[in-house]
Amino acid sequence: MVINSELLEEMIMNIVKYDPFRELRNIQDEMTRLFTGVAPSNREEMFSGAWNPTVDIFEGKDALVIEADLPGMNREDFELSIENNVITLSGERKFEKKTDGENYHRVERSYGSFTRSFTLPQNVTAEGAKAEFNDGVLRVSLPKREETKARKIEITGGGEKPKTIDTKSKAGSASA
Repeated sequence: MVINSELLEEMIMNIVKYDPFRELRNIQDEMTRLFTGVAPSNREEMFSGAWNPTVDIFEGKDALVIEADLPGMNREDFELSIENNVITLSGERKFEKKTDGENYHRVERSYGSFTRSFTLPQNVTAEGAKAEFNDGVLRVSLPKREETKARKIEITGGGEKPKTIDTKSKAGSASA
């Protein structure tokens, strides 16, 4: 059987790694949040559930990128700040009752105030940071410091023509 290399490449790209412990980690996170959180002050807060936007943090060639899902929110509903090398996203997702005559049989979406803070690696700077909010996704791009970017070094000597090698900067990591 002959498999076209493009088809094989497409098949490989669609494979998603299974993580059997992901659900256990989610339960552990929920339990931690349950026991470390502050007790709700009123009945509406008690039934609204704890909500934190999901966040992806990844490092590109020239910047660290943070993407946060903020479905159903407007730009005025949240704030973003950087202080002492910590980036903080905070806001509130409000429950909006459509009409007084409707009876809800089930409310599964979570609402309420949230705060997410992440320590930034030393190789990024807040200078030149950019943030965009489109279709419920906040994307923050923090440029890397010039001294930590990868660059090429030319090697001379030995009677041969100059040789150029790539250097890679040590990748920093963000922690939650």
